[in-house]
Amino acid sequence: MQYQAFLIKYAEIGTKGKNRYVFEDALVHDIRMKLKRATGSYSVSRERGRIYVNVKSEDYDYEECIDALRHVFGIAGIAPMVQVPLSPNFSVLENAVLSYFKEAYGDSNVSFKVESRRAEKSYPMTSPELDQELGHSILEAFPNARVDVHKPDVKLRVEIRQYMNIYGKIIPGLGGMPLGTNGKAMLLLSGGIDSPVAGYKVAKRGALLEATYFHAPPYTSERAKIKVMDLAKQVSTYTGPILLHVVNFTDIQLAIYEHCPHEELTIIMRRYMMRIAEALAYKNNCIGLITGESIGQVASQTLQSLVCTNEVCTLPVYRPLIAFDKQEIVDVAQEIGTYE
Repeated sequence: MQYQAFLIKYAEIGTKGKNRYVFEDALVHDIRMKLKRATGSYSVSRERGRIYVNVKSEDYDYEECIDALRHVFGIAGIAPMVQVPLSPNFSVLENAVLSYFKEAYGDSNVSFKVESRRAEKSYPMTSPELDQELGHSILEAFPNARVDVHKPDVKLRVEIRQYMNIYGKIIPGLGGMPLGTNGKAMLLLSGGIDSPVAGYKVAKRGALLEATYFHAPPYTSERAKIKVMDLAKQVSTYTGPILLHVVNFTDIQLAIYEHCPHEELTIIMRRYMMRIAEALAYKNNCIGLITGESIGQVASQTLQSLVCTNEVCTLPVYRPLIAFDKQEIVDVAQEIGTYE
């Protein structure tokens, strides 16, 4: 099916008050940035509290467009739409709806409900009249279809606006808040599974990210550093560009090993890492630190150990995975492409 536009549905932004435009502006900006990776030409517009992605070229790639939009925080759903020029002639809309229904559902035994919305009040029919007439037309054209107003297989939505918009399926988005609406935080990024997921989770709430990686050659290899860089790159497909600070930790690690009790090495190294990451955070206008710690996952992540590492910081430390099971973290890592 050839779609002319995509309706962008958002959830939490709709609850905002007078500053709602700030969140909408940020969402539109991120949509435009992410669409640059998709084949084709697009424009993003707003109309009466709605955001539309308009297809401007016939050679656009549907799958690439959807994939780009599914990397945007703040989108609750994506509705591919067929658009028809506004016409007072009901048969124009009727033919478009029947064509859409045939291509989308064929002659299958599907239950449906028509939901019309007449935002353009100059259109001669009311929303209830449209629901009734379009439903009747579908039943006549597709004998196997049936109406179910309570739990339909398909909700066929028709909106009368600047265009007559027709859509059925809504593709789930990531949800969350648009990037850049909640400041910037410093992620302590390692080559493991947890920290990339932690960064993703905080970014989903609108925070921009920078990251700090502690490199200790020859005890950590160049390959380990490259892996961290690859992880940062993958996370950035959701969060936007991530400035990665690589800190040479070898001298500090050797000094700790030489002068400190061996049973406390891990917690002491962790405290140094937090202090260094915080210094970089202050220098780069970050307002918090992010770690991938989860209570009890390892010995250094007990509540007592977390209190000990917190004591060296004045910035807040965000631990979005604090109550996650390992499998829950793995599931998210697989979803966002950071597990391998």
